[in-house]
Amino acid sequence: MPFTFEKTFIDGLVVVKSRIFPDGRGFFMETYKESDFISNGINLPFVQDNHSMSSKGILRGLHFQRGIHAQGKLVRVTSGSVWDVAVDLRPESQTFRRWFGLELNSVSGIMIYMPPGFAHGFVTLEDNTEFLYKCTAEYNAESDGGIRWDDPDIAVQWPLTEVSVSAKDNNLPFLKDINCRELW
Repeated sequence: MPFTFEKTFIDGLVVVKSRIFPDGRGFFMETYKESDFISNGINLPFVQDNHSMSSKGILRGLHFQRGIHAQGKLVRVTSGSVWDVAVDLRPESQTFRRWFGLELNSVSGIMIYMPPGFAHGFVTLEDNTEFLYKCTAEYNAESDGGIRWDDPDIAVQWPLTEVSVSAKDNNLPFLKDINCRELW
């Protein structure tokens, strides 16, 4: 099997590591194989792929989609590195409001899978960082939502003190101002 699947302390949030096959020409790795993911409990179909590129210190998030458009995501970095964060917004979860963060980079083969019900964000740690994510639902503008990246009730420990955040992300609501029971 080309993958290892490691459960985290948040139910449903999984760190996935691809086996990398290096040789004199470079390397080869599988980044997704439906049968392996299904056999490890990740069985929602992926229907949209997204790709972003950012300079160092760009913070994107914390984003989610609500209702029937809620997205599960499989995220990875193809160039550079990020500090990636998932926040559990499932009110019935024992880890509701808790976050998980992990550095993802282009050489480790590490990815994160988060099921629907999470807010997601990342900050780039290097210039020209490219980030890819597979989504289990297509983007829907009316279902777009998010929470502030610096929400004190969540208290994500971002590794950079100086970050650049879009006006949209800086104006997202705090978690205390959202009724999470109405999101999903």
